[in-house]
Amino acid sequence: MKLETSTMNASTPQYLKNHLLIAMPHMADSTFAQTLIYLVEHGEDGAMGIIINKPSALNLEDVLEQLRPDEAPPLSSRSTAIYNGGPVQVERGFVLHPSGPQFQATLELGEVALSTSQDILFSIADGQGPARHLIALGYAGWEAGQLELELTDNAWLTCEADLSILFDMPSELRLKAAAAQLGVDLSLLTSQSGHA
Repeated sequence: MKLETSTMNASTPQYLKNHLLIAMPHMADSTFAQTLIYLVEHGEDGAMGIIINKPSALNLEDVLEQLRPDEAPPLSSRSTAIYNGGPVQVERGFVLHPSGPQFQATLELGEVALSTSQDILFSIADGQGPARHLIALGYAGWEAGQLELELTDNAWLTCEADLSILFDMPSELRLKAAAAQLGVDLSLLTSQSGHA
C-alpha cells in the first residue's frame, strides 16, 4: 500500500503557472521555434501562455487607430510594441503587467496580472497605465496533458518567471536570459534531439 502511494505521488503532475517555457533548439513547430512563453495558466484542463519575445509589425498606435478612430493616438504609442502572443485568437489582446492596477478585466496571477479589457490600452496610451507592461495579440494554448507530453519529449525547458526578463529586457535578449537562469547556453545545444 505504501509503495502505491509513493508511486502516485511521483506521478502527480507539476503545474507551471507563472513559469517561463524556453523552446529547445530542436523545436519543430515554426510557430514556437526560438520562443519564450509566460505561462498564465497550467492545470489538469490544459495550459495557456503568452509568447513574450516575438514583437509583431504592429505598435500601440495601430491598435488605438482601430479602437478610437476619432481620436489621434499619442506619439508615444508608436514606440510601444505589440507582440505575437500565440496562434490562438490572434484578434484578441492581452496585457501582462505587474500586479496592483485593476482594470475592467484583470486576472491576478501573483506578481504578474493579465488584463484583457480595452481600458488598459487607453490608460497606457494616456500615460496613466502601468509603466511596465507587455501587450500581445493571441495566445498559446495546450489541451489537457499536451504540455506535459511536450515537456517529457524535451521540447521545452522551464524556469520561474522573472519580472525583469518579462518587462525590462529587450525582446531579443529574453530567451537567452531565461536559459541563462538555468545555466544553459542554448547556442551550445544541438538542434538535433536524441542523437549522440
